[in-house]
Amino acid sequence: MAFSVPEMCRRAFIGSTAGAVLASALPTFALSAAASPRRIILDTDPGVDDAMAIFLALRSPELIVEAITAVAGNVPLSLTLPNALRLVEIAGRPDIPVAAGASAPLVRRLVTAKYAHGNNGLGGVEFPEAKLKPVSETAVELICRMIHANPGEICIVAVGPLTNVATALVSDPSLAAKIQSIVVMGGSLTGGNITPSAEFNFHVDPEAARIVFDSGVPLTMVGLNVTNRVQIHDEQIRVLEAAQNPVSQAAGKIMRATLERWQKERQLTGFGMHDPVTVAHVIDPTILTLKDYYVQIETTGELTAGESVAYSRAPRPSPPMNSGQPVADAPESEFKPNCKVAVEADSEKFFRLLLSRLTASA
Repeated sequence: MAFSVPEMCRRAFIGSTAGAVLASALPTFALSAAASPRRIILDTDPGVDDAMAIFLALRSPELIVEAITAVAGNVPLSLTLPNALRLVEIAGRPDIPVAAGASAPLVRRLVTAKYAHGNNGLGGVEFPEAKLKPVSETAVELICRMIHANPGEICIVAVGPLTNVATALVSDPSLAAKIQSIVVMGGSLTGGNITPSAEFNFHVDPEAARIVFDSGVPLTMVGLNVTNRVQIHDEQIRVLEAAQNPVSQAAGKIMRATLERWQKERQLTGFGMHDPVTVAHVIDPTILTLKDYYVQIETTGELTAGESVAYSRAPRPSPPMNSGQPVADAPESEFKPNCKVAVEADSEKFFRLLLSRLTASA
């Protein structure tokens, strides 16, 4: 589904003063003086859309990015970690600690998405090796230390498989009560993109997703049912390419290479902005409409592992096996939602935010 870039962005392409027009046309989304920046740890598996999410987070004054933790997913950890370091360096933020996380799911073999993200995870675009080095702490050690030092103050924004987050929760049972919230890119109300049932992040590590959704931490799930409707196309990529700053240029190259591959291999004209939509919601909650659900993650199904099963009313279990003995009807259970799930997205508002932040000169 195509979403048009706002008319004020289109004018950026008219005449020889495109860059100047672009800079003046896009809104700045200045942080309200009354608002306090939200502190986050960004857990990620870069990834082309992860790159956009990282850039958006690092260039948004509404967020204080306390750390970035890398996990295996879209590509192996041997690529997601250096990709995270490169992206942080391109954004000019060497102050952000980057930690290495899990190289494999909790109990399964790693399945990657190189077919979507290119062999290097960044659409095949080559960037210089980062001078920035990861911190000595592991991702789990860093998450536990920061959360305990700042109880109730830090939100974990997880846009890859949930292995790091689940490992932290299991290794330290007292951690859950001190996490402000967890915002997850994963799952779907309408079917998967890897199997008919499962979205990629939950498919890679369903056991980790199950742990997170059973943790009792306040959760928000941003799934394919909304992110697939927020697609980047040529016109938005041209906005990135027109701006002359390292972030917009890098983002433009990654998005252009990815779009060209999708056009050639699948005749598609756009692709979903899954991870940056999730980060954008943390910046501006009005971009997504949320609804209360009870969400459980399937882990044992031969054909459905990783499926996010979302109940809008009290869950109804499968019928019991017939033992030949009379069984009393089960009492109606109370509906107790464990998650807020995104059900609608304002694509125009999202792209105004994304493009204004990534094209800004500072």
